[in-house]
Amino acid sequence: QVQLVESGGGLVQPGGSLRLSCAASGSIFSIYAMGWYRQAPGKQRELVAVITSGGSTVYADSVKARFTISRDNAKNTVYLQMSSLKPEDTAVYYCNADLSLNNDPVRHNDYWGQGTQVTVSS
Repeated sequence: QVQLVESGGGLVQPGGSLRLSCAASGSIFSIYAMGWYRQAPGKQRELVAVITSGGSTVYADSVKARFTISRDNAKNTVYLQMSSLKPEDTAVYYCNADLSLNNDPVRHNDYWGQGTQVTVSS
């Protein structure tokens, strides 16, 4: 019913930048929040940044001042601009959406993208 499709990952040198995108499609009534999480090898998945439909944002301390989350509500798309990348930012980045469906506008549902690899290495 709902798909989250991520793009923009890849290999970048330390200090470089990347921009991730995630587009949600399907029988969506409303998207309340969208966010990015990441999981490095051998570690648990962790929050990177979240943005609500009203534009409020939350960032992990480790990415504050380096990463910027934004969204285009008309396109059901969330972006993550990553700058000053460090090797410790290497991980699979997952898009997440808290949304409701057309057939049940009240119920919140949690959806995940398939993940996109970000590798920071010289």
